[in-house]
Amino acid sequence: PNLMEGLGAKNIPLKNETNLQFHTFIPLCVCVCVCVCVCVCVCVCVCVCQSSSGDIDQTLFQPNPSELVFQNFTHTQTHKLPVVFVNNDKVSRHVKMELKHSEYFHVVGPEDAVSKVAPGLCATFPVVFTPTENKDYFHKLVFVTDQDRFEVPVRAIGPRAILDFPDELRLPLCPVKASTEKTHFVRNVGNSKANFTLHTQRPFSVTPAFGTLDIGVGMQVTVSFNPMTTGDQSQDLLLHYHTGEDVHVRLHGACEELNVHLEPDSVTLEKTYISLSSVHKLSLTNSTDIPLRYRWSAWPGQEEEDLKRLLFQCESDPTAIHRLPLLTRALQECRSRAARDRLVALSDSCITVEPAEGEIWPRTTALFYIVFKPEEAKLHQQTMYCDVTGRNSRLPLTITGEGLGPKLQLDYDLTYMQNVFIGDKECCEVLASNKGLIDAPFRLSRPDTALGRCFSFSPEEGVVPTGACQIVEVTFHSRILGTFSEDLLLTVTGQPEPLTLTFSGCVIGPTFHFSVPELSFGDVAFGFPETLACTLFNTSLVPMTFALRVLGDGLGPPSVTSDRQVSEVTRSNWHGSAARDIRARPAEFYVSPAAGSLRCMSDVVIKVTLCSNTVKSYSLGLVVDVEGVGEKIAILPITALTSRECASAEKPPHRCRQKIGVCVKYSEPDLHNNTFECHLHHRSK
Repeated sequence: PNLMEGLGAKNIPLKNETNLQFHTFIPLCVCVCVCVCVCVCVCVCVCVCQSSSGDIDQTLFQPNPSELVFQNFTHTQTHKLPVVFVNNDKVSRHVKMELKHSEYFHVVGPEDAVSKVAPGLCATFPVVFTPTENKDYFHKLVFVTDQDRFEVPVRAIGPRAILDFPDELRLPLCPVKASTEKTHFVRNVGNSKANFTLHTQRPFSVTPAFGTLDIGVGMQVTVSFNPMTTGDQSQDLLLHYHTGEDVHVRLHGACEELNVHLEPDSVTLEKTYISLSSVHKLSLTNSTDIPLRYRWSAWPGQEEEDLKRLLFQCESDPTAIHRLPLLTRALQECRSRAARDRLVALSDSCITVEPAEGEIWPRTTALFYIVFKPEEAKLHQQTMYCDVTGRNSRLPLTITGEGLGPKLQLDYDLTYMQNVFIGDKECCEVLASNKGLIDAPFRLSRPDTALGRCFSFSPEEGVVPTGACQIVEVTFHSRILGTFSEDLLLTVTGQPEPLTLTFSGCVIGPTFHFSVPELSFGDVAFGFPETLACTLFNTSLVPMTFALRVLGDGLGPPSVTSDRQVSEVTRSNWHGSAARDIRARPAEFYVSPAAGSLRCMSDVVIKVTLCSNTVKSYSLGLVVDVEGVGEKIAILPITALTSRECASAEKPPHRCRQKIGVCVKYSEPDLHNNTFECHLHHRSK
């Protein structure tokens, strides 16, 4: 390009390394020979470029080795390792090392003192290591070529500790949920102090988890195998040195299930009264040569138990849900006896198994006591699970027991009270007998109805001791008429269903009657009062407040007697006798007494007076209204007859005062007095 530029060529771009193209613009004044020379030079340059070109991603120099490692060195000596660079290019290349200060490592120049390496040849750089103590060293050497830059790591591995663990460990056959172990004596056969940690996964565990061993010193390492399921199982034991190296030891173990079972696997407990307890025995035999651990639980598996424990923890502490991972890990790692006892009690507090956990020695039988203490009178059924060594799944035990409540009996449960007078108190006695072995607390309650609220009890609640009786007085007092059938409930503490005591009957009003079937006045004189008497009998056991009235009688002013009509000079005639409106007609009947209160089983004389101001035939009724019962409870018929023949005299045309001895002229009437049964004939002159 320099040549072309000197010749006046311009715009000669290099598009790629494999194909060079020149755009030359030669002045016309240049001679032909110069053009030939330029072409020759260009061809030579193209050939050189093509020969040195290669894959752009290919490294021209390859260091060997890629990393220098010094091992088993002595700090009092100098050690040397070479780094060789091979020129993979087709042309010679330069290679040199960048100086980087190191107290322990330095590089001696190439042995042939040539910085340019021919194609296919190599350059060797000796690396000298001068340690001052037995420890690990690290350094990086940087080499630069025409196109590349290399970093060659240099490491010096100091003395190392070596624990003589075998490649694998096989543990003895183990029953499920049991444990077996194998102890191995480990010695530090290396040339450095060993600081190490040991770690493995379930069902294996290792003790100790960490340690320190000097050179030539040994210790016992115990590997335990605690399988929870049957079958062959394996894990890696990771041995980690403080210098960073990890060693894996393969652990193998096999697990089997033992022939262990409960005798029997279902139990029916005796019927037991609440607040009392009964005990039943159960056995579990260990026919093996190893001790067996057992634990009673209310759940069939460990997962269900952990979940219930977690829910119980969250219920007792609502903030625990925010610490769920910690709780889960804690539940898996720590299952205390108190927590287990609490969980067993949560399942069914009336059925417990004692002892809750323990150990059965080889060739022995353990006895368990099932304690049944019911709190309710019902059928209890609970399945308990025995988590025992040697069994893959927990052994179920079905327990059935019935709780009995107090046996309180009534001498009757149905009473027909027949007719009960309104306002009367009807009392009944109920005998409650305790036929059971425990005291019977009871309480009586009534229905919340109109007639149910009319019942009362004495006593309303109490306790009937064993073998004793209690008389309960039931009182019925109603102010409401009608039939009733009410169920009174006797609730006994400990009994699921109350006892029912049914009372039925009818609430009626007071019973009474008159001494006569009717009041018959017969023929009565117009304006002349006539009185009839009768007796009202109260035949009931309750007092009766009554009111008497004549149904159909006028509501106007009282009727006028003949004496009053004659004596009052202002009266010209008898008003209202022919009125059709009942409120205008006179009240012709008078009842005495019109109202009153009649004691039980007593009577009163009733007088009814009729003063007729109407010429008609009477057919009315004496109505009895009873307070609290109703109106028109009874009607006593009343009959009477007032005719024109009884009073047909005409009145004088007017009234006036006359002197003594002066006569008044009347027409010639016929006066018929039916009352005295006589006939008077008078002729006026």
